[in-house]
Formats: sequence, structure tokens, C-alpha cells
Amino acid sequence: EMAALARSVLVTGSNRGIGLELVRQLAASPRPPLHIFATCRDPEGPRGKSRDPLVLSSTLLLAPSDTVNLPSIQGAVRAVESHLKDQGLNLLINNAGISSHATLRSLDSQEMLTVFATNAVGPLQVTKEFLPLLEKAAKGAGKEGLSCSRAAVINISTKLSSIGLCLGVLEAPMYPYRASKAAQNMVTRCLAAELRAKGILCTAIHPGWVKTAMGTQKAPLRVERSVRGVLTVLAGLSQDTSGAFLDWEGNSLPW
Repeated sequence: EMAALARSVLVTGSNRGIGLELVRQLAASPRPPLHIFATCRDPEGPRGKSRDPLVLSSTLLLAPSDTVNLPSIQGAVRAVESHLKDQGLNLLINNAGISSHATLRSLDSQEMLTVFATNAVGPLQVTKEFLPLLEKAAKGAGKEGLSCSRAAVINISTKLSSIGLCLGVLEAPMYPYRASKAAQNMVTRCLAAELRAKGILCTAIHPGWVKTAMGTQKAPLRVERSVRGVLTVLAGLSQDTSGAFLDWEGNSLPW
């Protein structure tokens, strides 16, 4: 299944956690994508683990990209485009995001806006800038229907953004995080509706509560297992699941 996932894949926020593990598993798969683009704000910085201990194959290009900074995104687009030559980008995984545990008492508006900028505006801006490359991939694939191997935008979401589940998930209110991810879900739905006619699939995926710097060690799920599940779900996506909100095991979640 994974062998046919996509010819080219770009993962944002790939310096640690789920993003780094996505890059690792894609690169290690039996027939990896021809091109893997790993972007993060500062690949050379203290958190830039993408270079090590990952064995870099010729498929991997590290591109700095701050997903809230337009010139930075455009620089990544140029780097990817020159690497792909005449080919488009098949799969964009918007994984970059930040958490916030602000409660009603501790909340300030600037924190709310910063988290919205990264979690809701960022993925939309990245998708907008990469759209010409996604459109090129969709046209050039010689395939009907929607799939990750043709052209797709995957937004990494969270169960904590579900308005339907909210009263049943009574952990911290985390206002900026939960509200920004709910907004990101609406972005996914709108993209799915707008891009369907262009042959581009858009889906929101909840990777589970994962042991990462963001998820903390309290989380029940190991990152390797989560990502293995996510990649299996991605391989099975089609026009029936464009605009869906799924978890890492392929179950539908309420918006």
C-alpha cells in the first residue's frame, strides 16, 4: 500500500514528533517516494533533528519554511519547484502546529492570535502557495478520481478540535489550541469543496494522542504506531473521504 502512496511528498513541521516520524517512515518504506521534502522553521537549529539520526537518501530535501511567514513559504515553493523540474507535488502534509494550554483565566488575546496564525492561517497559506504544483500533479497523473498518489492536501488535526465531542473530552479547555484547530477543520472542508474539481483531495487526520513534546509522555500512543496508522489511512483515501475528518485508524470523527 505504502509503495504507491505518492511520487513526491512535502511534510511541514518535520523537525520533531509526528512530522519527523512521517519523514522517517516514508524514507524507510520499501518503495519510498521519489522526492520527500521536509520543511521546518529552522532545520539547523537546536530542534532540527531531521538530519540525524535519519539516513538521508537522495530523495530527501530539507527546506526551511516558517508556515506563518509568506516569503519563507515562497522560498520553499521555489526550492521544491526547482527540485521537481516539470513534475508537480503530489502530497502536501500540513503537520506544523503549536499547542497552548491557556484557560479562561490565563488567556490573553495575543496568544490566541499567535496560535490561530500557526494552526489555521498557516496551513491555508501553505496550500495556497503550493497550489500550482498540486494542480500540475493532478493534471499530469493520468488518473481519474481523487487519491494521495494523484494530488492531496492532508491537514493534521486533533480530536480536541471536535465540537461534537467537546463535552465528552473534558481535559483542559486549551482555548487557543482547540478553537484554532476547529478553524483548521473548516479550512479543510472548504478546500475539499473548492479543489475537488481540480482533482485534489483534502482530508483532516487526527493522529491520536501521541507521546511527543507536544503530546507529552502522558499520551498512550507511540509516535511510530500513530504514523504507521496515518500512512495506511492516507493510502486508502479516495473521493469518498475528501473533506472527511478521520483518525489514525480510519474512523470518522464528528466535526
